[in-house]
Amino acid sequence: MDFNFTEEQLMIQDVARRIAREKIAPSAESFDRSGEFPLENIRLLGENGLMGIEVPTEYGGAGMDPIAYVLAMVEIAAGDAAHSTIMSVNNSLFCNGILTHGTEEQKQTYVRAIAEGREIGAFALTEPQSGSDATAMRCRAVKQADGSYVIDGKKSWITSGPVAKYIVLFAMTDPEKGARGITAFIIDTDREGFHRGKTEPKLGIRASATCEIEFSGYVARAEDVLGAEGEGFKIAMSVLDAGRIGIASQAIGLARAAYEATLEYVKERKAFGQPIGAFQMTQAKIADMKCKLDASLLLTLRAAWTKGQGKKFSTEAAVAKLTASEAAMWITHQTVQIHAGMGYSKEMPVERYFRDAKITEIYEGTSEIQRLVIARGETGIR
Repeated sequence: MDFNFTEEQLMIQDVARRIAREKIAPSAESFDRSGEFPLENIRLLGENGLMGIEVPTEYGGAGMDPIAYVLAMVEIAAGDAAHSTIMSVNNSLFCNGILTHGTEEQKQTYVRAIAEGREIGAFALTEPQSGSDATAMRCRAVKQADGSYVIDGKKSWITSGPVAKYIVLFAMTDPEKGARGITAFIIDTDREGFHRGKTEPKLGIRASATCEIEFSGYVARAEDVLGAEGEGFKIAMSVLDAGRIGIASQAIGLARAAYEATLEYVKERKAFGQPIGAFQMTQAKIADMKCKLDASLLLTLRAAWTKGQGKKFSTEAAVAKLTASEAAMWITHQTVQIHAGMGYSKEMPVERYFRDAKITEIYEGTSEIQRLVIARGETGIR
């Protein structure tokens, strides 16, 4: 690994930092309170290349590498985790899957619109009864004589579902084959047979709209299949590997925001005649925060570098996501503790950091699933 970032990587980091500080952070509390989707801010991210960082320029993206993606994601997440969730789904789960497995027509039609920020994308794998066990899905796509598919079923916890124009959907086309019977489709939500459920009232990342979606006689054309029939599970798992780098980056950004708020507070807040940063217990927490934050960043950059080299990065992504998400939860917990009563108050953003951090241990694979991925990769035992 080269620890010197390129001029282009630093440039997109600077763009992301500027937008995060000038536009996103000042509006974060309002969006968190209302739960409104920050469409104007997301459009701005798209206009500045942040919705398709690794997307080649011929498809409307910035044409950059995974390292640039990590640097930009960290900055946006430091401004507000909810904004970075939307950015992560568009970059990692939607665009990445179509770029890797889609046809030229699919790339031009769907990736460009998302990368340029003109439309919002989503990723639909989870169902009410199947989360970590994706092969237990009940959503069905039945092939017709003309090559089209009729889709029926429900998906739950769909990030950006309430506003998405296009969705990468996974449905069972041959239940008897299990994982090998899952197929990926690109869904246009304006077509008949697609329905959105209520927006979920969440603990954190509240500006990132989430809902259940339902298909009732939705007709997907043969050209809407992503990859080949039966390759859906393989596509989903490879896309989630990339997604875990995004969530690790998100966790680092919000943890950094909490850490910086803590540093400022322990210098100003006094007790027993001195700043609370002078107390050894506080100093120990600061030291541990710093170590966890730095370790998370380095592991995430390693995963991004490995991906950029075209090497298998499943284990590296899982290590990064597990370490960063648990570090974010721990750091934001300690931030609230150090701020004490003020940390529990909505007058300061630290309670929002704490609420936002929890989801990083859940989506794109829970911490338990990350440990499973890591252990299987190390032992070869499944």
